[in-house]
Amino acid sequence: MTTPARYCDLVREMKNAYHHGLRLLESAKQRGLKPTARLFATTTVPTVRKWLGRYQPGGPASWLDRSRAGHPQSHKTPAALEAQCLEWRETLPTFGARRLLRECDLPVGHCALERIWRQPGWLEKRRRQYQRQQDPAHSKALGAVFQQWRAATKDLDDIPPSWAQAQPLGLPSIPYTAREVPSGLLFWSFAEQRTAAVSSVCAARIQQHWDRYGISLRDWVWQTDTGSECRGGFPNALGDSQQVRVPPAAHTYQSDVETMQRIEEDEFCDRESFSSRGDFRAKVHTYRLYFNLARPNSHKENQTPWQIIQRLHPRSPLELCLLPPVFLDHDLNDSGGYDVPRRP
Repeated sequence: MTTPARYCDLVREMKNAYHHGLRLLESAKQRGLKPTARLFATTTVPTVRKWLGRYQPGGPASWLDRSRAGHPQSHKTPAALEAQCLEWRETLPTFGARRLLRECDLPVGHCALERIWRQPGWLEKRRRQYQRQQDPAHSKALGAVFQQWRAATKDLDDIPPSWAQAQPLGLPSIPYTAREVPSGLLFWSFAEQRTAAVSSVCAARIQQHWDRYGISLRDWVWQTDTGSECRGGFPNALGDSQQVRVPPAAHTYQSDVETMQRIEEDEFCDRESFSSRGDFRAKVHTYRLYFNLARPNSHKENQTPWQIIQRLHPRSPLELCLLPPVFLDHDLNDSGGYDVPRRP
């Protein structure tokens, strides 16, 4: 004799348990609670009693599924605060819930904030271009500070908000990004062209700035891609420093600086508006100071680049982080070379 299927298992497997529940109720009215429990194999009589008690005052409609949410929800976020959270999301779309709470001090938890954003579909999952094989953040944090640098360039003409402003104002179209790996420190400059001469000006300017404050350049390593702007006279402009080029198809070698370029696009290029070249340069400088001195990095234990430098190299002067961005084309001479001011 086969054992009958249990009531709870049948309900789980059914897409709609309505009619099965009605048969249980009819059996309970005719046979009683205990015989029905044995017949439907519900394991407990209270299951039959619960559904019978629910059915009698409400009729067949009472068998429909009910919400399992607590009633009433005394801790539900007020509507005014939900509207404020949605407004912050629209203003700062690149901020995650934890970062927004950390920097804006909203009176909600990060889970509640994600729930508020998720309801109207404001949270979008980012697609990763490459699958991460391992997390190198820990090994990078153990590296010697002031020795590992990543440099790269990017075109702004593929970013509609920036390019629409760049054309009428005559803004430079190519940012030159340099990033120090252990701390994540950012240096940012701009130019109209992508050449080895301009790259040489950018690297020499950063090196002379750090040499001015007593930082040895002998152990510096600049990692670049294989573009034309990193060839020619660029290695000669590094002096005691070294250049390392990434091998072909090494998609993750430049992840530090490419991540920075994505952040620049999301948090600055897509969000800011400019009235002149001077206004552009001032806002670039302000954002760079914010990134280096005030913006915590969630992949570096929520520390800013300056905090990491203070921890790894306690006697470093703050002036290391204050090199302002420039238009690199102004430093080129008529013969196509570069002029860098001497050390004072």
